Amino acid sequence: MAALDLDKISGLLKPIIQRIPQTARGTDLHRRIGELIEESEISFRVDLKEILDTFLLNMIKINASDIDIGGAGCDGKVWYRIFGNKSPLKMDKKLAVLETDIILHNVLLSTQRDKLIEDKNLDFSYSVTLNKDLNQRFRADMYFDLDHLGLNMRKIDNTIRPFKSLDVHAEVAKSVSLKYYKYGLTLVTGITGSGKSSTLDTFIDANNRTVDSHIVIIASPVELIHKPIRSVVRHREVGTDVMSFKDGAIQALRQDPDIIVIGELRDPETIMTALEITDSGHKTFGTLHTSSAMESIERILGEMPSEEQNRVRARLADVLTCVISQKLVPSLDGKRILAKEVLLANSSVRAAIRNNNVGEIYQMLMEGKERGMNTMEQDLKRLYDEGKISKESAINYANNKTKMLQLMNEVNY
Repeated sequence: MAALDLDKISGLLKPIIQRIPQTARGTDLHRRIGELIEESEISFRVDLKEILDTFLLNMIKINASDIDIGGAGCDGKVWYRIFGNKSPLKMDKKLAVLETDIILHNVLLSTQRDKLIEDKNLDFSYSVTLNKDLNQRFRADMYFDLDHLGLNMRKIDNTIRPFKSLDVHAEVAKSVSLKYYKYGLTLVTGITGSGKSSTLDTFIDANNRTVDSHIVIIASPVELIHKPIRSVVRHREVGTDVMSFKDGAIQALRQDPDIIVIGELRDPETIMTALEITDSGHKTFGTLHTSSAMESIERILGEMPSEEQNRVRARLADVLTCVISQKLVPSLDGKRILAKEVLLANSSVRAAIRNNNVGEIYQMLMEGKERGMNTMEQDLKRLYDEGKISKESAINYANNKTKMLQLMNEVNY
């Protein structure tokens, strides 16, 4: 990485630190830092930005997915996650928490700072310039750690994964294409860091390249920017371009959309809005933090008041098209590989949802190979048979470890 003189950084920040009252704590501390930043010369703020940008450029160089900086939890170090493992950057000295507070406050707009202090958390996007034609974007989350600022940034892949690389059945490909299905809800689910955004971007790109349409993306924050090819593509960032996912989805209905992408179905109101806009005849994509198709359905129903569940169950049965639940599993080459569970909403699946028999869906997944369906355990078994992952990883990443062991034992038959 480009050399960073930490003593020089301390010298740069010292005049600001000296103007912070030693008794300042909590909100008063961070409002004061914000005031001092806003009063500073542009050249000073540019120098501060270059400190953070240098750490981010190093992140790209070493192929890290995430960076963590600031707060007591980082112990004055800068941490990177590389192929799933997190470790600190070797540095001659540590950064003080007030130093990282100032560096992090510098990247915020005053309105963002107000929201951070009020909500104690802020999601936003950030970019660094690689060359005159290319920026690298990051998804950022800033929060408080023992009264000081902590920051995580995740690198957004500038390259869109080709649709063929998802290795999905033709029926699944049709279900996510506006060309074949003009409406319906597709869910991409998984824990944080499972590649949901990358898969969603692949679906958006495939439609952008093949269909004349209008795509509205509502995200927090906006990650990859899709250039219009055959479609108009709108990117609306929550907190900057629109107040909430729900507001963005409702407003999209007045913008003549064909496809509406809701970055995260994070609350009952947004979930109901997604069901309603899909029911009105639009193709909708969304994500959930769930690890299986069955859990995704149960999460949607469980978020609703008991008196609404029958109505929501019927509506979900009508609009659901496809659920892809995915994980990134350590591969034998030291990297990570995609494992996925795929559910297509056929008549049997719809009946199971409508009749509150979600538990029957696992067997339908097991038996749905010809239509492109599979359980997570079946896909992990496939990756193991192909020599891409270890037996230990297959078992560890299975949702149903008993079923995974049964599938593994079939090797001996």
